[in-house]
Amino acid sequence: MLNSPVNLLFKQLISFDKSLSQPIYIQVSQKIINAIQRGYLTKGTMLPGTRALAKLLHIHRNTAVAIYEELVSQGWVEVLPNKGTFVLEPEQKTTKIKASSQKINTAYSYAKTTGFPFQNSFHLASTLQLTNAKYTINDGQPDLRLHPVHQFTRWYSAAMKRKTLLKKWNRPNAFSYSIFQTQLCNYLNATRGFHINPNNLVSTRSTEMSLYIVSQLLLKQNDIVLVGNLSNYAANMIFQQVGATIKTIPVDSEGMNVNYIKNHFAKKSIRCVYICAHRDYPTGVTLSAERRLELLQLAKTYEFAIIEDDYDYDFQFNGSAMLPMASAGANGMVIYLGKLGQSLFPSFQTGFVVAPENLIVEAKNYLQLLDKQGDLIQEQMLSELIQEGEIYRLIKKNVVIYKERRDCLCKLLTEHFSETTTWNIPSGGLAIWLQFNPKISLVKLAEEAEKNDLLLPKTILYQDKNTCAIRFGFGHLNLEEIEAIIQKLKKAYNSITLP
Repeated sequence: MLNSPVNLLFKQLISFDKSLSQPIYIQVSQKIINAIQRGYLTKGTMLPGTRALAKLLHIHRNTAVAIYEELVSQGWVEVLPNKGTFVLEPEQKTTKIKASSQKINTAYSYAKTTGFPFQNSFHLASTLQLTNAKYTINDGQPDLRLHPVHQFTRWYSAAMKRKTLLKKWNRPNAFSYSIFQTQLCNYLNATRGFHINPNNLVSTRSTEMSLYIVSQLLLKQNDIVLVGNLSNYAANMIFQQVGATIKTIPVDSEGMNVNYIKNHFAKKSIRCVYICAHRDYPTGVTLSAERRLELLQLAKTYEFAIIEDDYDYDFQFNGSAMLPMASAGANGMVIYLGKLGQSLFPSFQTGFVVAPENLIVEAKNYLQLLDKQGDLIQEQMLSELIQEGEIYRLIKKNVVIYKERRDCLCKLLTEHFSETTTWNIPSGGLAIWLQFNPKISLVKLAEEAEKNDLLLPKTILYQDKNTCAIRFGFGHLNLEEIEAIIQKLKKAYNSITLP
């Protein structure tokens, strides 16, 4: 019996790995299912008994029993008392439809293109670059390796056991605010000088989602949006997609030039100004206190909204972070965008919008269309991390690490690029604005760098007649990686500049 055709087939097709976390009975049952699907085991084929299967595969008989129970539960086999276990063909739940216009050889292939026109979205073209390079420089993202994995295992488990979660999922109460909303308000009031309540706040999956919702509420076709002369490419994509017209404003050592707005635009001609007041993107320049006051007054006089994107408020190394413009009251002219949990895995981060209550009501209505379910487990965890002070402690620990990385990068730049580049040591943030002088071709530099196993994404390269700079993100790199990258960057630089 052990040498029957079925048993020989089992020896050839069935294998398992005891080192895997997946149970053996699941591994084996999946292999048997695959054999049935591929036609090796046809309908009516009698499978070996549990004792024979155990001996054949060198497993415990209880495991063999579990294998057949799993197959029975999914409808792949049936067990007939005193007769044995036999292969079934699962009931065909769907009917195949063949279009009359299709040829027999294409009847069940899937079309590559639509048979109808649709609107292409030029502004949302992907900026993703595929590469085999070992190292990469980004625009200033945190290091996910600093995420407290072991602590989060405990926190996540605790959150899943909360009995209140099922109640929230099954019976959402629209007339009371969640603990998360209250805790987030408390956190923002304490860290950013706000005086808000949950009526002024809506949480989203990301800053990009926040800005998308705000742009849908605020902007119409051809509305004018003012941004810094380099600005955030992702924000520009969102504004262009909604049909707005983007106008750029000069940025100098004190941030966006507010006088330029006064001199070049008329009252009521501007719909909104998008600004990263704390740290301009991409240059990292802070908007001065004087210009903040001028911009707030101008917004009131010219009747435009200010979208204040505070994308990296938590990463402050020297001195105190400047409080948001939105914390000054600002006559309801400011919409504030921010992030919480940037030291955590992306799935545990959250974006938020702070604004007057009437706009938040509409933003929540819009959010219901995009993300009605939300993430209650994430909110439960973040609530407890805020309440227990873990978020604050984690930020403080990581800021020490990021400051060390900033100092390491600046030291290496001084050693290798002091005569060809200029930069300011940032008081905060996870990127340095590295300007090349004399100017070089950044495209050629990126090409040479990739030959040396280093990717310089096009989204961090800024070059026009006045600019030749890289937004050099260092947060995701440890000290050894920073040193290796500078050496590769220097080699690439020499390749395009030395004769």
